[in-house]
Amino acid sequence: MFVSYKWLQEYVDLSGVTPVELAEKITKSGIEVEGVEVLNEGIKGVVVGHVLEREQHPNADKLNKCLVDTGAGEPVQIICGASNVDKGQKVAVATVGAVLPGNFKIKRAKLRGEESSGMICSLQELGFDSKLVAKEYSEGIYVFPEDVEVGQNAIEQLNRDDQVLELGLTPNRSDCLSMLGVAYEVAAILGREVRLPEPQVETSSEEASDYIDVQAEAKEDNPLYVAKVIKNVKVGPSPVWMQARLMAAGIRPHNNVVDVTNYILLEYGQPLHAFDYDRLGSKEILIRRAKDGEVIVTLDDAKRELTSDHLLITNGSEPIALAGVMGGANSEVQSDTKNVLIESAYFKGATVRKASKDHGLRSEASSRFEKGVDPNRVRDAAERAAQLLAEYAGGEVLEGSVEADSLKVEPAVISVTLEKINRVLGTALSMKEVKEIFARLQFETSADHHEITVTVPTRRGDITIEEDLIEEVGRLYGYGNLDSTLPVGASAPGHLTDYQNKRRLVRRYLEGAGLYQAVTYSLTNEAKATQYALEEREPVQLAMPMSEDRSLLRLSLVPQLLEVLKYNSARQNDSLAVYETGAVFLSNSKGELPEEREHLAGAVTGLWEIHPWQGEKKPVDFYVVKGILEGLFDNLGISGKIAYRQSEKDGMHPGRTAEILLSGNSVGFVGQVHPTVEKELDLKETYVFELSLKAILEAEVAPLQYEAIPRFPSITRDIALVVDKAAAAGELEAIIKEAGGKLLKDVHVFDLYEGERMEPGKKSIAFSLKYFDPERTLTDEDVAKAHDQVLDAVKEKAGAVLRG
Repeated sequence: MFVSYKWLQEYVDLSGVTPVELAEKITKSGIEVEGVEVLNEGIKGVVVGHVLEREQHPNADKLNKCLVDTGAGEPVQIICGASNVDKGQKVAVATVGAVLPGNFKIKRAKLRGEESSGMICSLQELGFDSKLVAKEYSEGIYVFPEDVEVGQNAIEQLNRDDQVLELGLTPNRSDCLSMLGVAYEVAAILGREVRLPEPQVETSSEEASDYIDVQAEAKEDNPLYVAKVIKNVKVGPSPVWMQARLMAAGIRPHNNVVDVTNYILLEYGQPLHAFDYDRLGSKEILIRRAKDGEVIVTLDDAKRELTSDHLLITNGSEPIALAGVMGGANSEVQSDTKNVLIESAYFKGATVRKASKDHGLRSEASSRFEKGVDPNRVRDAAERAAQLLAEYAGGEVLEGSVEADSLKVEPAVISVTLEKINRVLGTALSMKEVKEIFARLQFETSADHHEITVTVPTRRGDITIEEDLIEEVGRLYGYGNLDSTLPVGASAPGHLTDYQNKRRLVRRYLEGAGLYQAVTYSLTNEAKATQYALEEREPVQLAMPMSEDRSLLRLSLVPQLLEVLKYNSARQNDSLAVYETGAVFLSNSKGELPEEREHLAGAVTGLWEIHPWQGEKKPVDFYVVKGILEGLFDNLGISGKIAYRQSEKDGMHPGRTAEILLSGNSVGFVGQVHPTVEKELDLKETYVFELSLKAILEAEVAPLQYEAIPRFPSITRDIALVVDKAAAAGELEAIIKEAGGKLLKDVHVFDLYEGERMEPGKKSIAFSLKYFDPERTLTDEDVAKAHDQVLDAVKEKAGAVLRG
């Protein structure tokens, strides 16, 4: 809501309070003022001038040579390029030395050989927003009415010597969507009186009821409809002050009839609509619900198909307006309009919102109906509009109004005890002080011992319960006057849970390893929903998906990460490593919400290392990604519980995929994406992994124990075992560790041979074994005994023999 400071002064005495001070007071009372705009900021030296002569510029077809009286000495010559400038006009003139918005300074100049001493200005050049300037002045200069005095300050004549407060209203404060509502608020804050308009209209002897009949069929949607008839209006521009106030509030002027309805909307918060009475087509107004498939052509010349959810104003048969939203083109006020029907009504907010949303027609009027208008201002607004049309459009107001009235509205009556007010606010207010606060708000009160009963005016529909009254007392008393207190009770400083700490560790480690974090959609399509899932379940279908591509909840993070790689690869970023920690959704029985589990996934493609200076390039492979995971498990303290087992998975390379086991239970997989999938996505060799983050972070970890650096030397033995090609190195390693006893401290593979001189179906795997005892130096006999146990175990359990 934009509030003109000068306009507000008509309703409340603001003497001694600057716009900035007022903005601060309003903000402190509970309504945020988002800014104060000085309309004439930086402008000076602009006066009203009179064009005495105009002739074609001798050296330019599109320029005019004007002789202008600025009210200060001899007339001056000004070269003007506006097509609508003419002799006899009163115009805004920026004199030599004037400053316009943007710090644009006016100097004497020569244009095509002719001297120009000033500038005849358009409204846009004076700081008006071009979309708010009336159509007749949207191109060219602005022309003042003839009665404006030459030499006067043009900015003051245009009412730009003003400041506008922008209120950031919450939806419950619809009462301040009007100047009168803001006036009540400001008067309460300042402790001053409100001066309300008192419409006084001279009416003709003719009765409005002789010209129109109003019937409301949809009484629930429209409990009150007031119609007034004004005859013999002269459609033309509205007064300059009215246009300026509309523009300051963000509304474009049209003509005096339409501008009056918009002015009342801003003043009273009551939307009005003006019909051309002679274009109605009947003497009847019927308010009803639309029929399914019924069509109306609105003022924007759009044909709109209606449903039974929409409320219509009709002439008894044909639609003439979409109630509370927009009028119909068939009854629009035009330049030749003579007789006007003014509509002032109370429409149900939900009905207006439905039509506004369905047709994309959100307006100043519809937003007020949606949030709620004061039913007791409907008639006053109609009378005020009739007064202004009589005054500024020369209209003849017919006696009386024609109404369809089934409205029953009573002000809310709420009681609250003084003890509760003080207990909630932490104050020690007396009953007298509380009554004074409500008196400033112009709420009627009655006190009975320690309880106060408040009758809330209908303009304040947001006050319905005791707590609302307490809030009014608190904000008018002043939030700054409330004592500060600390909460009482046991409290502990906030901290991260063990799970949260570990999740942060995972992210830090992966980013340190060179992976970028990605955040992808939880929604996917049918083709990708079950791909790479750790646990196969039926995907969860959304009840109202926004598209087919986002219609199911994901079971795996990998498909989305592959899309990230595809997107980057298409943009020549073909060496990339990304990871994501996010939720997957596992369906339960029908009617139950899905189970949400947090997973960790990664995808790596292209070159892992590149050193142009050394000429080294290392493409990513299985062991790079496996090494990243091993480092992660080591950081989490669970590396001793992790094992890998060769596996096959849809969409993964059958020979380069491993299942990841934690204490014997499957928690994820790692491997290469299947070459056919890589080809479909136009990716280079790509490796992915996915883990149940919950499983690895909640795994039991033994307390950290430190060991002294060994003081005694270790002894290393290498063995090359010939085994079947199907034998897994991990299984052999497990056998060796079990048989080696407490002296065997480390085992790792260092060679694989499958070449010549090897029997068909066999391979050679070489292991390095490290033995030591932290308490003494080992002898050859000690190591030989342990080593022989290892050789016997691999021979017995795996059929392995030493390679000769």
